[in-house]
Amino acid sequence: MKGVLLVNLGSPDSPTAKDVKPYLDEFLMDERVIDVNKILRNIIVRGIILQTRPKRSAKAYKKIWWEEGSPLIVISERFAEKVRAQTDLPVALGMRYGSMSIKKALQELKDKGVDEVLLVPLYPHYAMSSYETVVVKALEEQQKHFPEMKVTTLPAFYHNPDYIKVLAASIAEGLEDFEYDHVLFSYHGIPERHIRKSDPTRFHCKIDGSCCKVNSVAHHTCYRHQCYRTTDLVMEALGLPAEKVSSSFQSRL
Repeated sequence: MKGVLLVNLGSPDSPTAKDVKPYLDEFLMDERVIDVNKILRNIIVRGIILQTRPKRSAKAYKKIWWEEGSPLIVISERFAEKVRAQTDLPVALGMRYGSMSIKKALQELKDKGVDEVLLVPLYPHYAMSSYETVVVKALEEQQKHFPEMKVTTLPAFYHNPDYIKVLAASIAEGLEDFEYDHVLFSYHGIPERHIRKSDPTRFHCKIDGSCCKVNSVAHHTCYRHQCYRTTDLVMEALGLPAEKVSSSFQSRL
């Protein structure tokens, strides 16, 4: 029997330092998030960051926390319900970090008789600290606890026509009755070394402004190329002039 596993980032169970600390520990100790050797990562995360960050992060979480719970969890659950409404297949929701684990979601599918899983990382673009770590963790849990299951992964959907259509429609709605000078696409930032590490050719990604435009197998795992490609496709779909569109990256590490 087939089933669908949706996976998002995750969230602390509550906006308190007590719950934020173990969440940050799991998140920041992921070798695909802070990609240094384990000893140094342990010093950085547990020796420095976790000594002060949980309290500050808890205050930030409290500012955005909803009555129903974590916004990311609530929105993900709403999305999962919409997916269930579109298919007869069992659909489970898991998180890469936190108590709503991928293992629990796989167990939920197994209890419903599922032995073929379509894994859907809820990230349109490939990055080792988001899409890749979800795939790696899901396969680890499957091989360790559910060896009878078969897992197939949905590729990054940054250029999927339906995704572009929905994204363009959302932006168009925002531009209605609004005189704009410029449309700025803002993507999450990642370290440049992650771009190079994800290049299977080990030579294509030079991050020089041109490599993203030259066809290469490296684009299948290149976050930078995929973000720029999404911008270009949405720009074309909306008929926006190139001089009025830019892409940027925030949360610089």
